[in-house]
Amino acid sequence: MALAQLNNPTCSKTQLHSSQLSFLSRTLPKQYHCTFAPLHRTQHGRITCSVAPNQVKAPAVQSQDPKSKPDCYGVFCLTYDLKAEEETKSWKKLINIAVSGAAGMISNHLLFKLASGEVFGPNQPIALKLLGSERSFQALEGVAMELEDSLFPLLREVVISIDPYEVFQDAEWALLIGAKPRGPGVERAALLDINGQIFAEQGKALNAVASRNVKVIVVGNPCNTNALICLKNAPNIPAKNFHALTRLDENRAKCQLALKAGVFYDKVSNMTIWGNHSTTQVPDFLNARIDGLPVKEVIKDQKWLEEEFTEKVQKRGGVLIQKWGRSSAASTSVSIVDAIRSLITPTPEGDWFSTGVYTAGNPYGIAEDIVFSMPCRSKANGDYELVKDVIFDDYLRQKLAKTEAELLAEKKCVAHLTGEGIAVCDLPGDTMLPGEM
Repeated sequence: MALAQLNNPTCSKTQLHSSQLSFLSRTLPKQYHCTFAPLHRTQHGRITCSVAPNQVKAPAVQSQDPKSKPDCYGVFCLTYDLKAEEETKSWKKLINIAVSGAAGMISNHLLFKLASGEVFGPNQPIALKLLGSERSFQALEGVAMELEDSLFPLLREVVISIDPYEVFQDAEWALLIGAKPRGPGVERAALLDINGQIFAEQGKALNAVASRNVKVIVVGNPCNTNALICLKNAPNIPAKNFHALTRLDENRAKCQLALKAGVFYDKVSNMTIWGNHSTTQVPDFLNARIDGLPVKEVIKDQKWLEEEFTEKVQKRGGVLIQKWGRSSAASTSVSIVDAIRSLITPTPEGDWFSTGVYTAGNPYGIAEDIVFSMPCRSKANGDYELVKDVIFDDYLRQKLAKTEAELLAEKKCVAHLTGEGIAVCDLPGDTMLPGEM
């Protein structure tokens, strides 16, 4: 985000929003002093500060003063005494949830699920910290107004800002939804670079100001590699805490198996999505079960499983776009809720769920140091463990090798964003995301 135009050592002042002032105060060199006048939230100012190009230095990542508090919104600026309420009500300790891309369609569904208590429970007060862009800031105010008007008793604070260092302050959950969609004529390598820069900056902000045990779910595509970039830029946060969202793919796979078997989808369990959130993803019918039985004992059409089922799951997003005229939003928000719940509630005995996680120490022989969707179980503490009792055959191994190769190629393409040298982009031919045409 470019907020300053740098030429000569002179400075002209104009009015800026408080979050822009905070961002500039960290990024401008200390020897240049400017005076800014804050303005009303819905306006946007611009500053022109002049510095010789050879005097510009990369800003150091630094933590926000814990005593300073970003602006809250409307009724959420009123004070309340949570400790006093704890004496009469079974309120839990307030948790901070940061959401990027908060003015988008996915967030428009998700935020109200979070605020209602549907996700974290009916006795869990929350604070929502919403990150937008300069262009979306007015829409972000509209989102805050709707949250305000919904009278959610569990929603105790709403902060809106264009500064990730404000939004991620003390965050215990970070749901990173905002990313640039792939437009016509945009090469995959270019998309990796454009969105990778966003997630590199957000990783640095999380590293500087978020809770040391923050749980991060990356939704913005390409989500696996964006999650890798983010965690590499946040070395003070456990790499295990970063997830790439593949739960929607799991839900789609369960739906297709249920339809084919003629059962309701609550009968489908142990469904794994392996690998990348792209058309190389591997919906695993070998380990999945229907009403407790292996899928291959219920659906005996091997050709359908290997071809039609797999392709339907991989390309479901694209078909939805053709029908609906836009990418999935409501079902994506539901899958984010499912992903969070899977981490904060115990996994049912014998079952598991899919999420894209860091591969260090994995028991499957998957390449180290990438983010790869794998089967996991949770004990309800926000943590997880990889499932060991899975089986493989030649078909599954072959498919895993293809999606692994794609992720390794993406990793090389973003080496400049992960601190691993010069980027070399030699991407395989099939590198589309579900939904890309």
